[in-house]
Amino acid sequence: MNDAVRIQLEDFSQDIEIRALQACSKRMGGIATFLGCARNFSEGHEVSEISFDAYERMALPEMQKLRREAIERFGLLDARIVHRLGVVRAGDSIVFIAAGAEHRAPALEACHWMIDELKERVPIWKKETTPQGESWVTPHP
Repeated sequence: MNDAVRIQLEDFSQDIEIRALQACSKRMGGIATFLGCARNFSEGHEVSEISFDAYERMALPEMQKLRREAIERFGLLDARIVHRLGVVRAGDSIVFIAAGAEHRAPALEACHWMIDELKERVPIWKKETTPQGESWVTPHP
């Protein structure tokens, strides 16, 4: 769990991720997190499951670059990004982002920026399964 940036099939623990973030510095005064969860409804349709796929050789380096940029841009002490691949069901966790800083403002700003940038830049795709069939979802930042 030491990898601050990961793509994985299995679920993750927010608590473990936050503890790993806190362990980097006793100067950390603010931690902001974002947890993306699978919904059972999208675009007017019930969704039974969502399948995530990625071009990992490109996605992971881009996520690592995103983390480095956030640390530099917002003066963070550390940051973590975890994204799941494979099939998830309603209520399951999909993506976790955490930003730790000396104060809350940069942590909050960085967390918001990282999820928006991840959705814009990282080649991860999702396909929803509904009663009408399967369909790839157009990215929306």
